[in-house]
Amino acid sequence: MKFEHFAINVTDAKAVSRWYEEHLGLTVKKKMEESPNMTFLADDSGTVMLEIYNNPKGETLDFGGLHPLAVHLALVSENPKADKARLIAAGATEFSDDTLPDGSHLVMLRDPWGICLQLCKRAIPMI
Repeated sequence: MKFEHFAINVTDAKAVSRWYEEHLGLTVKKKMEESPNMTFLADDSGTVMLEIYNNPKGETLDFGGLHPLAVHLALVSENPKADKARLIAAGATEFSDDTLPDGSHLVMLRDPWGICLQLCKRAIPMI
């Protein structure tokens, strides 16, 4: 089996999706403008998708109240320092910025809705 998508039920699906499109470079594969405002966003490989939606049948998590190690979206970044600055200018907030003993650079941010994003530049790429 392989992943098709990971889904997140959020309070403002249109705004979150738009921010991810504009600032993370994700591309729309499918979008529903009416409720539940579901949008499937693909990474630049085109093989992994994130679904952002608002469905009142399910709960939305208090992402801002969760520790980033509980749940986060990890993204490959060629330049975590520059991407961190760019995303902070777009409304993200920094949680941590670490360089691991092997030289990997990991930056943890929260998007404007509190969802944790990890920017990863691995010393030895995993994918």
